[in-house]
Amino acid sequence: MAPSSPVILEMRSITKEFPGVKALSNVSLAVRAGEIHAICGENGAGKSTLMKVLSGVYPYGTYSGDIVYQGQVCEFKDIRASEHAGIVIIHQELALIPELSITENIFLGNEPTRFGVIDWNRARRASIELLARVGLRENPDTPVKELGVGKQQLIEIAKALNKSVKLLILDEPTAALNESDSQHLLDLIRGLKAKGISSIMISHKLNEIEQVADSITIIRDGKSIETLDVKADGVDEDRIIKGMVGRTLESRFPDHVSNPGEVFFEVKNWTVAHPTVPDRLVCKNSSFNVRRGEIVGFAGLMGAGRTELARSIFGRSYGNFVSGQIVKDGKEITLKTVQQAISHGLGYVTEDRKSLGLNLLDDIKATTVSAALSKISNNSVVDNNKEFNVAEQYRKQLRTKTPSVNEGVAKLSGGNQQKVVLAKWMFTDPDLLILDEPTRGIDVGAKYEIYGIIQQLANQGKGVIVISSELPELLGLSDRIYTIFEGSITGVLNKDEASQESLMKLMTAAKRAA
Repeated sequence: MAPSSPVILEMRSITKEFPGVKALSNVSLAVRAGEIHAICGENGAGKSTLMKVLSGVYPYGTYSGDIVYQGQVCEFKDIRASEHAGIVIIHQELALIPELSITENIFLGNEPTRFGVIDWNRARRASIELLARVGLRENPDTPVKELGVGKQQLIEIAKALNKSVKLLILDEPTAALNESDSQHLLDLIRGLKAKGISSIMISHKLNEIEQVADSITIIRDGKSIETLDVKADGVDEDRIIKGMVGRTLESRFPDHVSNPGEVFFEVKNWTVAHPTVPDRLVCKNSSFNVRRGEIVGFAGLMGAGRTELARSIFGRSYGNFVSGQIVKDGKEITLKTVQQAISHGLGYVTEDRKSLGLNLLDDIKATTVSAALSKISNNSVVDNNKEFNVAEQYRKQLRTKTPSVNEGVAKLSGGNQQKVVLAKWMFTDPDLLILDEPTRGIDVGAKYEIYGIIQQLANQGKGVIVISSELPELLGLSDRIYTIFEGSITGVLNKDEASQESLMKLMTAAKRAA
């Protein structure tokens, strides 16, 4: 992308308000033809809101300011209008229908017809061509639910290419992808750039932004702060962070002195079968322990069985139990249901907060108390004042950005939704809190806050398990790190002997620790 490339998009003084909050205040943005333009900011800064304005999700008339696209002022009344102009948005929550085939998803609402009847043969042939363009060799008749998240993301891009996209908007495109799938997607975005397609990319993975972006616009508290030319300005991760949070982060992790106590939680010879394939074991004879006041990491590649292990321990909420023991405070306990797990002092923050961690129809206060209703109830009737006060206490403690705890959780940004999920489980006062990908899709400032919360829980003598795909995160947080490969625990390393290299060897079973 040459500096002289013409501007394809300008957003001028965009202001968007919701009841009780100004989400965007005079935000401006300029994207040149054939560039990859990143938008960075903390959770709740207004990044996704700005893109919803651009794509017509928030239609003309619901905001002030101008959208100038290819030299024309545009007044998009809906998504179809922006797509007709060549602007296509791929949301963080993919808009695919799992039961439909790849072909049906690609052409949904845009089916080719012959004599007024859908021409599926033509659609199928076109699907094969589109899949080839994004590097997929899947059978176009395959139901989308049979594909991994990485391939589903590529199908969304194939769907965009079918709409003759000129400007592609990607909201957290690699948040749920493993390293190899992420790299493939980034290479594809570069390939689209070579063909003249401009991209706007929202991401909290600053190393990826630094790798692919030509320009970066930083948004803070609903305002556009600056736009950086990545090469000319010598931009690195620290420079982006300074723009995002308004200060330099001296360290990605708060200072913490670990002081683990005695072992209080043990899992012995834990074996669990797949929920629908009985002869496939997802957990194989796994054993581990946690000390009081200790942060224990679990590392493994995508599909290694980390989440399956955690969910099966937490009230057998995944798979079919085969054998094994759970010992807490020296006594064997049986956790056949989630309620039993909670009553024995376990909490579990799921990796999929929207589907498994939250009821998106609830407000913040109802969500905060939902796992321990008895604590704010009198004779089985919820005390509304106690409910409000508890939610307000955690809103302040976790610094959740919301005008009121009466707001629906669906209106919150991803990072603030994660804080509400954390509050829900902190309110149960667990002895052991399991955190599965606790910072996925969260900006560096919110990550720092959540790391501090995890350390505070450990300081209170609680045990904390952190499952993460980010090895630097595990290395920065954990006192010990277990590794998992194909359902088996392959080793455990203390903090002072663990490195990305030593963990990766154990994660790929290249070697096993004693």
